[in-house]
Amino acid sequence: MENKSALKVRVQKLGTTLSNMVMPNIGAFIAWGILATLFIETGWFPNPTLSVMVSPILTYLLPLLIGYTAGFNVYGQRGAVVGAMATFGAIVGSSVTMFIGAMIMGPLGAWCIKKFDEKFQEKIRPGFEMLLNNFSAGIIGFILIILAFLAVGPVVSSLTAAIGVGVQAIINAKMLPLANILIEPAKVLFLNNALNHGIFTPLGTEQVAEAGKSILFLLESNPGPGLGILLAYSFFGKGSAKSSAPGAVIIEFLGGIHEIYFPYVMMKPLLFLAAIVGGVVGTFTFQLLGAGLSAAASPGSIIAILAMTPRGGYLPVIAGVAAAAVASFLVASVILKADRSESDSLESAQAASQAAKAASKGQEVAPSQEELMISTDAVQQIIFACDAGMGSSAMGASILREKVKKAGLDIPVTNKAISNLTDTPNTLIVTQEELAERAAQKTPSAIHVSVDNFLATPKYDEIVTRLSGASEAPAEETVPVNQQVSEKAPVQIDLNQIDEVVFAYGKARGSVTMGEATLKAIFKNKGIAIPVSKVANEDLPAFNANNILIVSNIANQTDVQKYARDAQLLVVDSLVTTPEYDKMIARISH
Repeated sequence: MENKSALKVRVQKLGTTLSNMVMPNIGAFIAWGILATLFIETGWFPNPTLSVMVSPILTYLLPLLIGYTAGFNVYGQRGAVVGAMATFGAIVGSSVTMFIGAMIMGPLGAWCIKKFDEKFQEKIRPGFEMLLNNFSAGIIGFILIILAFLAVGPVVSSLTAAIGVGVQAIINAKMLPLANILIEPAKVLFLNNALNHGIFTPLGTEQVAEAGKSILFLLESNPGPGLGILLAYSFFGKGSAKSSAPGAVIIEFLGGIHEIYFPYVMMKPLLFLAAIVGGVVGTFTFQLLGAGLSAAASPGSIIAILAMTPRGGYLPVIAGVAAAAVASFLVASVILKADRSESDSLESAQAASQAAKAASKGQEVAPSQEELMISTDAVQQIIFACDAGMGSSAMGASILREKVKKAGLDIPVTNKAISNLTDTPNTLIVTQEELAERAAQKTPSAIHVSVDNFLATPKYDEIVTRLSGASEAPAEETVPVNQQVSEKAPVQIDLNQIDEVVFAYGKARGSVTMGEATLKAIFKNKGIAIPVSKVANEDLPAFNANNILIVSNIANQTDVQKYARDAQLLVVDSLVTTPEYDKMIARISH
């Protein structure tokens, strides 16, 4: 088991290393794609004057940015400069776009200057630091430029040509759809950015230079498979998984955050088959109709995909996305309808998934001592870490930042790529369970909390509660019913005595809106005619009656009690994925 876990971590690290060279520069790739889409001879607005920039950007700017970024990731600014110099030698010494050469020479140049500094930095006499630093970087850069020009450039040029021929052969043989047999499971195991930006973006960009578009940009970024699975849950799922799926559809399809559907797949492993079938059908349709994009679509939102679609290519792209969604929906529907389990709580499934992963790594499922150490004294900053440092981690950081701010805590909440983490004391690192081991290796001094889903987890409220508890008066005095509404001792709500359910919110209403939609869907499915709405805290006095049920999260509990003391109150960890909704329904039917 340990060897398997170590292998998985190494594979993730390799994929992350590749994607981290490209992802920070995606904006430049998109700018180049727009330039090509608009101004080349077959573009929307052909312009010979402006189109002359297309080739130099592809040949020089993009590889240099990759080499610079790769060097920076290894050894900061000095590594970036030497990595860029080494990359330039490979660019001039080759006849093809030197993305692979940049991925080799950028890290190599940074590694060389890093090793030099480690050996000689402490031996430099005072006053000679700048002189030696500048000359060492210059001399090492000079040597690497010559090496890259004479050896690396020609070798990588031949290798790149061979890879291009191989990819084209696969496309010509109509076998490209088979790649999704590996792509779809790899995405759910958090290798999505490594595939899309570490492999497909460099290869696809070269194809765009020759053909004006590339199907490779659509292989991983296609939102169709995830859309179909989430729609199947919306119609045929059970419990909170069914209720939360419609909201996840918006985040996945329009927001491009594919990670939102990963827990739904891991909840029922047979759904890997639905994702694979959707991916294969989608890619087959793309290839059959000649679809392609002019640049990488990041994130994988239908909006970003359509923005990168060249003139005349909208129908093939839309058809491929739709075909993937229909295929995965049909397969997922059969799997979900055949399921005979009594309930399908997303929260309990996430907990089971977390326990299984922890067991596979030899970890205890109970909260770690580090998690229990969370306090305002121990935590001075909170960082969300993921492969790319954007996407789902940015949304998770936004959610927790709002909760921290609302609780009156002055603690910054940011997001970063795991590779950019530094081991800083008094830091709380929040990461996905699959990536927790790598984050812990990178920052052993930090406090670590792992979650299954950045966008829907009760742990955010737990973090805020612990941080607030360390900085305020005892919980018994400020929040007297806090223990009464915990998961261990939930409030026994009798819906027979309730005439209306109200979701209370302060400044932020995002999770409240999703919670409202979730409970409405549950009530409609069970034939319960109790109205459900959302109300701002300051408007709660109008609902201060015993026949009104107010639903709130822990962070908002104190304000709710201040405005509506006579109303019945249900405080939950998560407004979207709590099991308390299903428990209320179970009680009303007895």
